[in-house]
Amino acid sequence: MNSIILKNYNIHFQTEAYRALNQYVSIEDFSKIIILVDSNTHQYCLSSFLGELAQTEHIEIIEVNPGEAHKSVETCIQIWQSLADLNIDRKAMMINLGGGIVTDLGGFIASCFKRGISFVHIPTTLLGMVDAAIGGKNGVNLGALKNQVGVINPPEMVIVDPSYLATLSQAEMRSGLAEMIKHGLIADRDYLNSFKDLSQFTTEHLTDLIRGSIDIKTKISENDPTEKGLRKALNFGHTLGHAIESYSMNSKEFPKLLHGEAVAIGMILALYISTEVSGFCKDDCDDYSNLIRQYFKSVEFNSDAIKQIKSLLIHDKKNSNGQINFVLLNKIGEPQLDCQVSDQLIDQAFAYYQS
Repeated sequence: MNSIILKNYNIHFQTEAYRALNQYVSIEDFSKIIILVDSNTHQYCLSSFLGELAQTEHIEIIEVNPGEAHKSVETCIQIWQSLADLNIDRKAMMINLGGGIVTDLGGFIASCFKRGISFVHIPTTLLGMVDAAIGGKNGVNLGALKNQVGVINPPEMVIVDPSYLATLSQAEMRSGLAEMIKHGLIADRDYLNSFKDLSQFTTEHLTDLIRGSIDIKTKISENDPTEKGLRKALNFGHTLGHAIESYSMNSKEFPKLLHGEAVAIGMILALYISTEVSGFCKDDCDDYSNLIRQYFKSVEFNSDAIKQIKSLLIHDKKNSNGQINFVLLNKIGEPQLDCQVSDQLIDQAFAYYQS
């Protein structure tokens, strides 16, 4: 599969990816290579990756705990201190081997340490491959508030090797699937309809779908790298989705949701709101809401949960001048940015979701 050549970095696939990485490491002659993993990728992915790496000297492994709770400034401080203790200099390079939490965290750590060292993303989850590692966003949470601190700084390259997906649970695979469906909703009906029947799913088919999703995201993010306009479309379903995810992290009674599981709910809510605000086709709303429901189980929201979720919307990064801004759809492939939505309409959307 051909590489994707972008303005500031390239995305390489499968065996070609490791050739590109080894060539890059050979040319740059790094003083040290730091490989950031979590406990899962340390156990299931690191050995396989090291077998692909030609340079096996001057390597340090740093492990973090898995989970959103550890995607924090406190974790960054611990790792920065470890890098300082190892006498890591600006000629070092960090490889972030893991899911979206590892790539978000590692990219931010590398971007800030010594005012910036080189880094490479090797996403090992579907969510990481189609979303988190693509586009140059790196950052961490503030408590349960998602991605409140970070930078936009592209990696040297991204390596996409779907063989790592064999280590994932079905829940983690579905989490990535939500972002792929989102890409179809905001950009390409034909791509979106690919997800209506996955009964004949093959590894080769999955690789093609991953490539299609990356193509959509890179075309948008390359034209608007700092999210002044069109890139906001990538937040479809995320305004309420992030609030639901944050509520899930904080609540003892509410089920813990993966990012994609929360975004899946957020997309159904946004589809309904689009019918009321943007004239989105009601039949498409029902059709694609049902598509999402094929892959994601329903979650119950009581009135108190909805109230607390709405209170978290004030922290959404798209907000401006005190206004909560939603991304909605005029039609499939035509997003509408910076939409204001009434409190009452959000309640109606939750009622539609639970119906």
